[in-house]
Amino acid sequence: MATKEAVVEYIQKIMKTQTNIRNIGIVAHVDHGKSTLSDSFVARAGLISKELAGEQRVTDYDPQEQARGITIKAANISIPTKFNNEDYLINLIDTPGHVDFGGHVTRAMRAVDGIILVVDCVEGIMPQTETVLRQALKEKVKPVLFINKIDRFINELKLDSKAMSARFVKIITGVNKLITDYAAPEFKEEWQIKVEKGNVCFGTAFNKWAVSYPAMKKFGLDFNKIYQMCADAQHAELQKMAPLDDIVLEMVINQLPSPLVSQKYRIPTIWHGDLETPEGKSMLNCDPSGKLCFMITHIQVDPHAGEVAVGRLFSGTLKKGIEVYLASQYKKEKVQQVAVYMGPDRVLVDNVAPGNIVALVGLHEVFAGETACESKDMAPFEKIKHHSEPVVTKSIEAKNPRDLVKLIEVLQKIAKEDSTIKISINQDTGEHLLSGMGELHLEIIEYKIKNEKGVEIETSQPIVVYNESIMQVGPTVDGKSPNKHNKFKLSVEPLEASVVKAFNEGTISETSKGKALIDALIEAGLPRDQAKKVIAFKRNNIFIDTSKGVQFLQDIKELVIQGFLDAVENGPLAKEKMVGVKVMLEDATIHVDPAHRGPTQIVPAIRRPIFASIMQAKPIMLEPKQKLVVLAPQTYMSSVINAIQGRRGQVLEVEQEGEGFNLSAKVPVADMFGFASEIRGASQGRASWYTEFAGFEKLPDGLMSTVIQKIRKRKGEPENVPTAKDYMD
Repeated sequence: MATKEAVVEYIQKIMKTQTNIRNIGIVAHVDHGKSTLSDSFVARAGLISKELAGEQRVTDYDPQEQARGITIKAANISIPTKFNNEDYLINLIDTPGHVDFGGHVTRAMRAVDGIILVVDCVEGIMPQTETVLRQALKEKVKPVLFINKIDRFINELKLDSKAMSARFVKIITGVNKLITDYAAPEFKEEWQIKVEKGNVCFGTAFNKWAVSYPAMKKFGLDFNKIYQMCADAQHAELQKMAPLDDIVLEMVINQLPSPLVSQKYRIPTIWHGDLETPEGKSMLNCDPSGKLCFMITHIQVDPHAGEVAVGRLFSGTLKKGIEVYLASQYKKEKVQQVAVYMGPDRVLVDNVAPGNIVALVGLHEVFAGETACESKDMAPFEKIKHHSEPVVTKSIEAKNPRDLVKLIEVLQKIAKEDSTIKISINQDTGEHLLSGMGELHLEIIEYKIKNEKGVEIETSQPIVVYNESIMQVGPTVDGKSPNKHNKFKLSVEPLEASVVKAFNEGTISETSKGKALIDALIEAGLPRDQAKKVIAFKRNNIFIDTSKGVQFLQDIKELVIQGFLDAVENGPLAKEKMVGVKVMLEDATIHVDPAHRGPTQIVPAIRRPIFASIMQAKPIMLEPKQKLVVLAPQTYMSSVINAIQGRRGQVLEVEQEGEGFNLSAKVPVADMFGFASEIRGASQGRASWYTEFAGFEKLPDGLMSTVIQKIRKRKGEPENVPTAKDYMD
């Protein structure tokens, strides 16, 4: 095996030949074989032995990943290789498949230009397959397909070659439908998966062989011969004939774009600045001598080096000692080290040409999505929008009060590494609240705090995060400041569903401003006259000033907005976050003397009438739902359906496949705790099941009162919900 130093020297040489760089992600549903496939690439670079490839799972270097047999966070590795006597550099990111760690996939998509979508041939297209492909297509990342574990067709399902071929067609058709549905219009046809194009191959990553249409022609193989060799367990012969790394590498190099090609169509999607500026031109051309433009996609916290910012260099050349401007912090910082990742190891390099994925040491207080550039005038990159939301919360406390400061530091570091984790403090009880994507997500975080960071903690039972909203238009309510010198007229109404959808999908982001914001709101369906008067928005709630000629309003605008933000952050029903509410400021009378219009006067004078109007606009609670997919033998269908319906689950579809069935359902997150042991019992351990975040839906009226009272009690609020009168002066 080559030494890492020799490999790094080789990498630096290839980095400058931008046409021979491929930035790729390996994405799939959980357990479909991503990390096993990554091993064959790593072995090809000489970093592990070919015999261990498929078993070592070198990109799963976290102790929890090794123990649980799943990928938890995205791992970077730069792999130099030869193909057709030319040197190539594959910057590879192995991503998690479990829905709880989907945030890592979203962030990785910003750094890569192409993906290998891995699909288990027996399980087919699963919920997370669809999610990760949708994320890639949204970022204009081109897919190729690897159908894995085809030995399962023969060993487990006993299929003949004709039935096997039909299954392949079904998977390819399913992937193409997703490309048609979610790809940008100009790529819907061009990116279709077709056997004769060579952008699909099938094989078994564990046995380290694969075939594609070009390979079958080259080696004189036909489908029947491959079937027979596989049935006779001649995997070693197939591996010699068609090695996995050769076949997949050929597909990656021939089918996926270099940065020189991809940045021309990706930059306008991920950066909304002026393409005619020096920065815009540099990025479109992936110019090494152009303006430096780097986007941070992931933060790793190193015990020795501190925060390590991993990301994609789109233009300019990175060197040790260079100064970069951090767009969100309005300050310059010096890059102390530039490095590439070789799995768990970070190896220093002298300089890096654009189009590569690298790590920077020396930048402080940065986050995933940050823009590091040469000029302070550069528009920042588009915010990274996560598909799921943290819907499960636990209260977390240090066992020993002396560890409190250390716990806060640890939580801050973890939130940096994983931006889908949300950490807040309950101001009334002083407890820390940790919110994540699901039970497993929080379990992994707890393990890290205890075992890796050495802080003994106590946690509560999981708590579900709800949202509050309204069903109808509320009346105009007069609000007065406590000193009665300032008066405001406000009303609320439900925000148009199309505008809510635009916020949720990231079409309108928190970085949207000025004319771009107005145009986006109008396009999403907000009336033009209202779009021009939006003065603030938070999540998918907007604040519109429809008042005319109010004196001194401009002087207290920030306080008025703060009142709106306070109201939507802690709704009147249960102090949960509001969503989908449009607040209208209709009129105001403001005292001439600034002494009478401070924060303690203005903020409650805005918040209270908003609440009063909400309480008369049919307020509702929204609960998070999960899409649930269960695969099990036919015999257990009725007991599985009973288990789901017993948890307020709604069965959407049941497909029968041979002796098994594939069931899709929608289940409230609140009723999913303990589901694992129940489903194992209902199927005698023979069911496999997966979940995916499915958004928020209205809580049934019969449960509303009970849920509100439980939340209020937990938060130390009076049990009875205030009425509109309680908020009116």
